[in-house]
Amino acid sequence: MSPTNAPDWLTIHRGSAPLILGFPHVGTTIPPEIEARLVTPWLARKDADWWVDKLYAFAKEMGATLVGTTLSRTVIDVNRDPSGVTLYPGQATTGLCPVEGFDGEPLYKEGRAPDDAEIARRRALWFDPYHAALEAEIARLRADHPRVVLYDCHSIRSVIPRLFDGPLPVFNLGTNSGASCAPELEQAAADLLAESGQPFAVNGRFKGGYVTRHHGRPETGVHALQMELACRGYMEEPIGPVSVESWPCPLDDVRAAPTRATLRALLEACLAFTRDPQSLV
Repeated sequence: MSPTNAPDWLTIHRGSAPLILGFPHVGTTIPPEIEARLVTPWLARKDADWWVDKLYAFAKEMGATLVGTTLSRTVIDVNRDPSGVTLYPGQATTGLCPVEGFDGEPLYKEGRAPDDAEIARRRALWFDPYHAALEAEIARLRADHPRVVLYDCHSIRSVIPRLFDGPLPVFNLGTNSGASCAPELEQAAADLLAESGQPFAVNGRFKGGYVTRHHGRPETGVHALQMELACRGYMEEPIGPVSVESWPCPLDDVRAAPTRATLRALLEACLAFTRDPQSLV
């Protein structure tokens, strides 16, 4: 699938560098037939990764490929295991077609949630093509480079008691506990996060979603990382419950500047790794 024949909900910007950025949760589009069944459209969009695509806009200048979806994660969450297996056993999470928000509130009116047949239809329409697009871009770049890094971009509110205790660190790096990328790359990223002076975690509450775990295959030259940012790293985030009046906040370029600088350094390290892994040691 190329950018010229991609469906309108799938965004692909092609670069030539061996770096792919994924944006699975920045979308807010909800088809009308689904929106009519929701409790409120705001509730269904509340858990989007707000402004993350704008935060990483500089990656295009670095020659990166960007793949994203304009669809709300309430319609389809392309970062969940389609088999239904939870990514975080014993912890609250959401599914392929979420019926609850992060705070536990129902997203659909009573009796209007998608059934198994509809979930299968949504998977075929949107989930499978998204991952096919990622695979195609990985294959395209691997044909020219010995190593490719897939960097999955996310954000989340800093305090969500149902999902984690206390405020989340600003930077949350996930590598599926080291299985999705080379140790040299994970260590280099961790060192840069330490230098940022901001709170960070490596394979803490967020170890990487389906994108990272499914596509990250270091033995084939494909190294995957997930970065989950706490929203306070780039916006004046209200800490605690949010409402229609208070959420989402606008992107704050002043607050985001040091966060962007760290993210740029991370992507530069990813590119250095693709050229020579030993350069990071």
